[in-house]
Amino acid sequence: MPYARAFWVVRPKVSELRTQPLTPPEPGQVLVQALYSGISRGTESIVFGGRVPESEYARMRCPHQEGDFPGPVKYGYASVGRVLEGPDELAGRLVFCLYPHQSAYVVAAEDVIPLPEGVAAERAVLAANLETAINALWDARPLLGDRITIVGAGVVGALCAYLARRLPGAEVELVDVRPERAALASALGVRFALPSAAASERDLVFHASGTAAGLRTALPLAAADSSVIDLSWYGDSEVGLPLGRDFHARRLTLRSSQVGSISPAARPRWTHRRRLELALGLCRDAALDCLIDGESRFEALPETLETLATPASGALCHRIRYE
Repeated sequence: MPYARAFWVVRPKVSELRTQPLTPPEPGQVLVQALYSGISRGTESIVFGGRVPESEYARMRCPHQEGDFPGPVKYGYASVGRVLEGPDELAGRLVFCLYPHQSAYVVAAEDVIPLPEGVAAERAVLAANLETAINALWDARPLLGDRITIVGAGVVGALCAYLARRLPGAEVELVDVRPERAALASALGVRFALPSAAASERDLVFHASGTAAGLRTALPLAAADSSVIDLSWYGDSEVGLPLGRDFHARRLTLRSSQVGSISPAARPRWTHRRRLELALGLCRDAALDCLIDGESRFEALPETLETLATPASGALCHRIRYE
């Protein structure tokens, strides 16, 4: 019987690689050899640190997850690989799957999506985060020519900026506490500012820093009667906000956006699969390579995630390579 190696969070801040058996694929299933996976640093850091609130255990389950929070749990959702066995139309194809970090796996054929022509396997690991950004834009429903600010230049925030700057006439600014993120903003074709120099009177503000301080930065940037879309998930952390100042007088809307469900604006016509296919198609753009700022071997993943989970790491998308 063949075996695979999988990454498990054994308990908060302790992880390991485990060997587990693979059953041969049945009709309608595929055997996938992983080539790359991407670490979704914000969410996976919360899972690694055991900070998923008990009330969210069910909602935070990802496709193909094994185990339960806080651990042992096998988690992750950005795997790119090659189909070794399966239906003729998929055999040998490069595919994306919302699967945890594992060297090989067997899933239903409908659970994998072939990479579109022109999409590099190395870049396709961004698809899951790009889905989040797409859903955020759907939730926000920006207008042509809007003045748009994104607070937090991590992967999701940067992808929101990338999508927003495609709107005709839009003025897009990416705000972050790290001055070195100016190069990232430039590569994506948007303006950059430190929080102290961020433009105000914005028609739309996205928050994606994952910190309470970032959300407190975002609120004053919004113009009267505009919206702040919060993409950050804080796990079990409490967030205090200055809602007693001019928040009500300016009639601001603070709204959450989350990728687990399709935005109500798109829900009547879109499915999760169609949205993921859209995200994969957008991965054709080589400009997105600036978001992948590190790569390491799968065998080093326990040590890698321990480093990435620290607040000071400042990593964007870290890619895992399987050999």
